[in-house]
Amino acid sequence: MTKIAFIGAGSGFGQRISADILAHPEFVDCTISLVDIHEGNLAGVHGYVQDLIDRYNLPAKVEATTNRREVLEGADYVVIAVAIGGPAYDGVPYYNEVQIPKKYGISQSVADTCSIGAIFRMLRTGPEMVRIAHDIEDLCPDAWVLNYTNPMSMLCWAMTAASKIKMVGLCHSVQGTIWQLGSYMGVPPEEIDYWCAGINHMGWYLELRDKNRRDLYPRLREVADDPEVYKHDTVRFEIFKHFGYFVTESTPHMSEYVPYFRKTKELRDSFSLGESNPGPVAPEDRRHDWFEEIRKQLQDADPSEGLKPSAEYASHIMRALHTGIPFRFNGNVPNKGIITNLSPDCSVEVPCLTDATGVRPCFVGEIPPQLAALNMSNIAVHRLTVQAVLERSKKKAYLASILDPLTATQCSLAQIREMFEELWTADAQWLTDY
Repeated sequence: MTKIAFIGAGSGFGQRISADILAHPEFVDCTISLVDIHEGNLAGVHGYVQDLIDRYNLPAKVEATTNRREVLEGADYVVIAVAIGGPAYDGVPYYNEVQIPKKYGISQSVADTCSIGAIFRMLRTGPEMVRIAHDIEDLCPDAWVLNYTNPMSMLCWAMTAASKIKMVGLCHSVQGTIWQLGSYMGVPPEEIDYWCAGINHMGWYLELRDKNRRDLYPRLREVADDPEVYKHDTVRFEIFKHFGYFVTESTPHMSEYVPYFRKTKELRDSFSLGESNPGPVAPEDRRHDWFEEIRKQLQDADPSEGLKPSAEYASHIMRALHTGIPFRFNGNVPNKGIITNLSPDCSVEVPCLTDATGVRPCFVGEIPPQLAALNMSNIAVHRLTVQAVLERSKKKAYLASILDPLTATQCSLAQIREMFEELWTADAQWLTDY
């Protein structure tokens, strides 16, 4: 019987990935072990998964605990989707990491991947993720680890550098963007073949082809000139026009990773860019509304139609590893000779083939130099932040901050130092490892 441990099961991924797992015949008798330190969120997802099992009359089992070590032993797969310190995108400490930089003129959109906010998210999240990796080494060393937690590139880099776990990082931007590109070009997304590589949230569609292997980039260039299409994805189309390739992450996200779009309010407005405005207190009632919504979805579903897995990669990877039936996806893995003009020690997001032998990243070789340069501007920040986490170094955290592309567009070195110290003080209770 397969055992799947889900750390951070009270997150938005808990109910979706659990339902995906149960939708595969190979896992109908599995044990799903849900872990979360928030007892209310954990109880909600536990109840949801048990309702699925009962409603579809499955032989699976579900258990829940606030202590991950209780259930990690013997796990075949471990899914991680945690938020360390508070809600991922509401309340504190996220509030600190958005609103304090805003005082210094830094407008962030999401602040979870590469920005001053993302650096501090990594500083508070990284040490606990490394501890999770060490628990997995201790209790289920043969398990495959599937990480959904951001900042993806930095966390995957740190965890694989600090441990020997078998891990791949998962995001939905690659397959999600294909659906968007299909809508822009009038091509069914299931008929688009692609070859995509780079880093998480800044991967590049090196090839876009239709089912007859015809290049779709000429069609994409045509629609990029249509104002009605352009306005839906301003930053990505602008990057495409100047750099020659379409990028994986959304317009709001991408605007944070480069210095071209968020310098002034006028510039942000010209690209229809908003900014993150979290409240200082997490809206618990919204979490409760979410639980009610997923329960209503369950009640409205027709059990005779059976469960169907979503496009999220996790359950499909587990099935490929379990059955040997191949599955291809884009995953975040160590750059061991995969993209040859990116740093050999960083984490890259590349095509991977999976079957019973494991997750096998595909060789990419060199990517166009202008794309590698944009990736490297982020990788430089990632490297120093990872080193800050692994070495418990406040100095390297500061050095990462002064190299961040978005921060450098707005602040002098003296201002960055002042802001860094203010952020450090505000987040101090989550930075006790340093």
